[in-house]
Amino acid sequence: MEKITKEVYLKWYEDMLFWRKFEDKLAAVYIQQKVRGFLHLYNGQEAVLAGALHAMDLTKDRMITAYRNHVQPIGMGVDPKKVMAELYGKVTGTSQGMGGSMHIFSKEHRFYGGHGIVGGQIPLGAGLAFADKYFKRDAVTLCYMGDGAVRQGSLHESFNLAMLWQLPVVFVCENNGYAMGTSVARTSHSTEIWKLGLGYEMPCGPVDGMDPVTVAKEMSKAIERARSGGGPTFLEMKTYRYRGHSMSDAQHYRTKAEVEEYKKIDPISQVLTVIKDNKYASDAQIKEIDARVKKLVIECEKFADESDYPPVNQLYDMVYDQKDYPFVQHKI
Repeated sequence: MEKITKEVYLKWYEDMLFWRKFEDKLAAVYIQQKVRGFLHLYNGQEAVLAGALHAMDLTKDRMITAYRNHVQPIGMGVDPKKVMAELYGKVTGTSQGMGGSMHIFSKEHRFYGGHGIVGGQIPLGAGLAFADKYFKRDAVTLCYMGDGAVRQGSLHESFNLAMLWQLPVVFVCENNGYAMGTSVARTSHSTEIWKLGLGYEMPCGPVDGMDPVTVAKEMSKAIERARSGGGPTFLEMKTYRYRGHSMSDAQHYRTKAEVEEYKKIDPISQVLTVIKDNKYASDAQIKEIDARVKKLVIECEKFADESDYPPVNQLYDMVYDQKDYPFVQHKI
C-alpha cells in the first residue's frame, strides 16, 4: 500500500469534510422539499470510502453499492454538481434527473450505482468482476452492502460463485449497527458478520471502519489479492451512521448519548488530529480548506437550483424498444 503521507491526510480531511457538508446541505434542502422521496445519508461512515479510494486504482477499478450512494461517485471522480442536480431531479444530473437519490450512476467513472433493492447489487458486483476476469481486464470490483443486506440469499449465491470462479471482487459490509432500524443482535444469532465468509473458505475479517488508515491497509490487501488472481475477500467495516436510516427515521431504537459517544471517534476529527499533531497544516491552512469546502457546496446547490427539470418527452426516450426482438409479435 502507498504510504500514508502528509498529502494523503490533507486530501482525506478535505474530501471527507466536503462529503459531510454536501450531505448536510442535502438534509437542509430536503426539508425545503427541493429533494423528494427517500434520502439516505452517509454521515459518520466517510472513513470507509476514504480508505478504499486510497487503495483503489481509479483508472480501472469499479464500485457498486446500495442506496446510501451520494458521496461514493464524487470520490470516484463524478462532478458533485451533477450529483446534487440528480438529487434535485434536474436534467443536468448524472442520469438526467431520472434516477434520483438512490440511483446515482456513472459508467464513465466506473461507478455502477446506487441500487434501491436490498442486496440487489451483490450479484451485480460479482457479475462485474466476472466480466473483468472473462475479458482478462486487470480490474477489481468493490461491492458494498449494509448489514441488513447480508440476510439476503443472493449474498450466499454470489459468495459461492465468486469463490468457485475466483472472481476479482472485494465484498464489503458497511455494518453501521442498525440496518434500517433494528440492531444486528436482534436479527442474527452471530453478530460477527465477517464470519459469513468462513463458510465459503473466503478470506474475511473485521475492520475498524471509523479509521481511514486501517480501512486503506485492509482494502489494499484485499484488492491486491483479487488483482493477482487470488479471488474474493469479505470485509466487515464496523462503522456508524450519525443520522437515521433515511430522513424519515425517528431513530427510536437508539439513544442520543450513543450517537454522541461515536462522534468521539469521528473519522474527520481523527484525521484532523493527526494533521494538527504532526503540524501538516497551520490553522490558517485548515481554515482555507474549510472555506474551499463551503464554497464548493454553495456552488453545487446553486447549480442544482438553477438547472431545469427534464422535459416531459424525455420519459419516452428512456423506454427500451427493439422492433425485431425475438418471440415478440408486434401488432399493427
